[in-house]
Amino acid sequence: MQAIWNNQVIAESIDTVVVEGNHYFPIDSVKPDFLKPSETKTSCPWKGQASYYSLEVGGELNKDAAWYYPDPKPAASVIKDRIAFWKGVKVVE
Repeated sequence: MQAIWNNQVIAESIDTVVVEGNHYFPIDSVKPDFLKPSETKTSCPWKGQASYYSLEVGGELNKDAAWYYPDPKPAASVIKDRIAFWKGVKVVE
């Protein structure tokens, strides 16, 4: 699977985990140069607290386009150390 935004591959892996229709990529499959820290946090009743990254590619910023659960609840332990994408990021085979 590949995560692509602004004509750039952000992440690539054959080992994604699908939860609620979202592909979670292993953290080490994501190109760190494109990730910019974000202060945004959200909460999910069964997964826990999510943290976000913005993506920066070619001088363009996609705010909070990637999220992860640094300490997921036990029911969501399969997404520990994984990142998912949205906001126009295409995930393709």
